[in-house]
Amino acid sequence: MNTARIVVLAIAGCAGLAALYLASGSNDRPAPTKQPVAQLPTIDILVAKSDIGLGQSVKPEDLQWQTWPASTASSAFMRRDGKPDAMKDVIGSIARAPFIAGEPIREQKLVKADGSGFMAAILPSGMRAISTEISPETAAGGFILPNDRVDVILSRREKNPDGNSADIVNSEIILSNVRVLAIDQAPKEKDGTSALIGKTVTLELKPEQAETLARARQSGTLTLALRSIADVNIVEANADNQTRRRGQSINVIRYGIISPQTVQK
Repeated sequence: MNTARIVVLAIAGCAGLAALYLASGSNDRPAPTKQPVAQLPTIDILVAKSDIGLGQSVKPEDLQWQTWPASTASSAFMRRDGKPDAMKDVIGSIARAPFIAGEPIREQKLVKADGSGFMAAILPSGMRAISTEISPETAAGGFILPNDRVDVILSRREKNPDGNSADIVNSEIILSNVRVLAIDQAPKEKDGTSALIGKTVTLELKPEQAETLARARQSGTLTLALRSIADVNIVEANADNQTRRRGQSINVIRYGIISPQTVQK
């Protein structure tokens, strides 16, 4: 065997021994430890297990407890640690606003019916629900939906004081910025429709407003004027600032109170 071959074999043997040493040394090294994951504090929140519609009675199968991070849970939510019997207390309540699946249950969106009907249960204290006839022509073509705000206009045909044969039609706003509770028996729009044709409308009124509407139904034709959502909280302008034709008078009744008659001179 020549010298070159001996040298090559010697180098190969040394390399093999070195590899064997390194491999045996790596097996002796301790496995890296996993860093502990920080655990966020959690609490159980009562949520809707399925969609709960407006006016629907809450059933046991509509509710479930769900784990939430404690830092994101509002104080308005029903917590298991604070109200362990919350699910039992909620069952049988009526939803005065809809819930979607997974939404936390809040007492503000529920009302106890105590045997009363849906409308009586959701009607705010001190308010009355009163209905009147409508048509597409007197209800903005069907574009008035439940929870919209409207003005109620009374139109009356009166004799011409000048003695002419033609009668005069006077119109006046008798109620302003009142909430629509339902169209016919529908307290909400059907399947997200943008128009709802009905024969009756139910309005949310104060007792004195209900009296005003009841009298007005016997006096002439009632028309609903749909208000913009941006105008709901705007204070009504004084009737004296309205522009009227010479000699025309108008009574403006808001919240059941008749303003003094103003005549344009």
